[in-house]
Amino acid sequence: MFKKWECIRTVISPKFAVLMPAIIVGICNEALARDFFDPAFISSVGQNEATSLPDLSIFSTKDAQSPGEYRVEILLNNDYQETATIRFIEGNKDHDKKTLVPCFSLQKLKSYGLRIEAFPELKEDSTGCTNTNIISDFKTDFNFNTQQLFVSIPQAALSTVVQGYIPVEDFDDGINALLANYQFSASKDFQTESENYSLNLQSGLNIGAWRLRNLGSWSKANGDEGKWDSVYLYAQRNIIPLKSTLVVGESSSLSSIFDSVPFTGIQLATDIDMLPDSLRGYAPIVRGIAKTNARVVVKQNGYQIYQAFVAPGAFEITDMYATGGNGDLYVTVEEADGTQQNFIVPFASLPLMLREGQTEYEITTGKYRPYDKSTDETPFTQATISHGAFSNTTLYSGIQAASKYQALAFGIGHNLGRLGALSADLTQAWSKMKDEDKTSGQSWRLRYGKNILETGTNITVAGYRYSTEGFRTLSEVLNTYDNSSGINAPRSVRNRTNLTLNQNLGEGLGNLSITGLFEDYWDNKRRNKSLSVGYNGGWNRINYNLGYSYSRYTWKNNNSDRAKEDDHLFSLNISIPIGEWLPNSYVTYQLNNSNPGSTDQYVSVGGVALENNSLDWSVQQGYSNRDSTDGGVYTNYRGSLGSVNGSYSYSKNSQFLSYGASGGILVHADGVTLGQEMSDTAALVKAPGLSNVRLETDPTIETDYRGYAIVPYMSPYRRTSITLDSTTLADNMELPNATLKVVPTRGAVTRANFEGNIGHRAFLIMKLASGSYVPYGATVTSTAQPTAQASIVADNGMVYMSGLKDSGEVYARWGASANQSCKATYKLEAIGGNIAQTTAVCRN
Repeated sequence: MFKKWECIRTVISPKFAVLMPAIIVGICNEALARDFFDPAFISSVGQNEATSLPDLSIFSTKDAQSPGEYRVEILLNNDYQETATIRFIEGNKDHDKKTLVPCFSLQKLKSYGLRIEAFPELKEDSTGCTNTNIISDFKTDFNFNTQQLFVSIPQAALSTVVQGYIPVEDFDDGINALLANYQFSASKDFQTESENYSLNLQSGLNIGAWRLRNLGSWSKANGDEGKWDSVYLYAQRNIIPLKSTLVVGESSSLSSIFDSVPFTGIQLATDIDMLPDSLRGYAPIVRGIAKTNARVVVKQNGYQIYQAFVAPGAFEITDMYATGGNGDLYVTVEEADGTQQNFIVPFASLPLMLREGQTEYEITTGKYRPYDKSTDETPFTQATISHGAFSNTTLYSGIQAASKYQALAFGIGHNLGRLGALSADLTQAWSKMKDEDKTSGQSWRLRYGKNILETGTNITVAGYRYSTEGFRTLSEVLNTYDNSSGINAPRSVRNRTNLTLNQNLGEGLGNLSITGLFEDYWDNKRRNKSLSVGYNGGWNRINYNLGYSYSRYTWKNNNSDRAKEDDHLFSLNISIPIGEWLPNSYVTYQLNNSNPGSTDQYVSVGGVALENNSLDWSVQQGYSNRDSTDGGVYTNYRGSLGSVNGSYSYSKNSQFLSYGASGGILVHADGVTLGQEMSDTAALVKAPGLSNVRLETDPTIETDYRGYAIVPYMSPYRRTSITLDSTTLADNMELPNATLKVVPTRGAVTRANFEGNIGHRAFLIMKLASGSYVPYGATVTSTAQPTAQASIVADNGMVYMSGLKDSGEVYARWGASANQSCKATYKLEAIGGNIAQTTAVCRN
């Protein structure tokens, strides 16, 4: 007993006067596991005998708080359900100890999956609280420190709910808004006076569940007039009862069965993102090696969708906009000396597998949308359906129909267990190309995928196709109907294989990746082969990368039986940290060898800078075996309002300057907010008055001067947490709840409303009209913020409060009777530091 008194006496000493009784209990219980906290001891701590003692029995347990409303995270059987404001009332636990218990309505319990019909005795009382005590093993546990309410309900009392299921009532279509993403890049070669400019602009309008989207690409070279291409313009909305998405306008058909076809029309298709994670089964990464400071151009379905400037060595492109459809990516690397590399990044779909009873479909109808405006816009229709017929088998079929083309497809997918998944299909096509006779042919296709966790092997895509000579795809046929003279002879594929393999070699041994494409054509004996191999590893903080790429293109011409073009590229990159001499920096050695070509070596020093590592910088110097030197300076800044980049490089025959900017603009009911590029789905943080507060998950993002910020990356139909970093709050800011969870629909801009307190922090000395102090343990709230969390009075009437105005009124309560509450007016007087202190007289 002596130890317990010593613990309590330490906690309530004047040094710790502002600490709550809950902390007293927590500290003492830590030392003395199940000792009972007796509130009667307060009568010996400066209390006036005439003052009625507060009822503090509620603080004798670990849930030590007053009854009332609290905003908490609710976890059902350890699975997050929602963040909501719940009313807590006094209840009893073992040994008649008082504690806080949540008040649940029948509707709320039903939303958590409780089978209400199985418990006819369940009823709500006059205050709207359900008698959950009649449910065997129904338990709740409120952790005030983490603001989490743990609810335990026996599985037999719950409805069967799919793991990861999110009720459609939680789906948020977001706010009405205008939005735009921009990617601008420019370059100038001072030796040749050539200039290049490029702008990708993705703009949109959100109204309710409707999304209007446009992706445009503008490019200008030298003194030529700029060229603008619209990659797509469409309106889209979700059809939640059908778990589908409706698209009207310019988009691309799906490619799970047929090759993707650009169209102008209407499409209704299953949106698999609406399914829970447990019921769901790819934009590819563009990798390459640049020999010099180069411009990379990426095209898909004939449209330029990306342009960037890269430094010498291996590069990766992962930030391309989604184009609404699939199709191989045609990549051109334009080197500083004018030479070009051309290669294809295959974009193929995985084996088609669905769970038993699950169905996916697509219906697309409209006009063919060629990138060449001289080609006819022929009407066509595409319909596909896939169904999980058995536990390990999926059946699928599809049809394409146009006046010059018809095709039928049938396929089957099968789960091979430990061996992976395999699907096979046959497409029969009848086609009539311009100025040719009608032909027919077949195409066989095999697709395989496997992720071997034990060995760290991931075979992402492996596709094999064999076609008869008369087989054509819909795009190949419709592209021949143009206004030019002669026929655009299609490159009819005979065989094609593409493969992507990632292999983890074990702890400390690195990772190996292989990408390959092998195809040949029926006409002119053309063949195309490309292979890319990469290895990443590290040793004792030293990172290294080996890369090799090979491409061969062969054909038959008039002068020889075979002609060919071969290209070999090899790169070595070693990076060593030098943070001991230059914080957050590294030195890199790089070797590039091309055949035919040259051997180039580079040494660079680079790193990250600024408080939140938002600035990347690098200085590079290189030497070639062609007796030439080159070098450059490269920078990229990523901030809350967007990103800017710039570089200057030189070589024997050129001086090259490139620069660019990217970001997002959001126009909404509360004004205009600038930010980083937004993905398909984004969020708007609304925290009025909380300026320059960072996002905890991305310190480069912070609220603007009004308290708004764009969270640019959100997953549609997934519960996502948005957390503000409380350590970046100013001295006059309080944020009771720093985390909000949202479930945006596809394309939504969902709003996260944070309610912070802006005002003074202060110690109030609360006295009664009689001159005695307000009792220890009384709760105090500001009448200007009656729903805010209450503060608790320490000894000598002292209470700490935040978010206060210069003057105002507070309300104190320490019991249920009328003489156990009072109100006091205050006027703050500044003292040293950022905390004010004043005395307030509390009157009944």
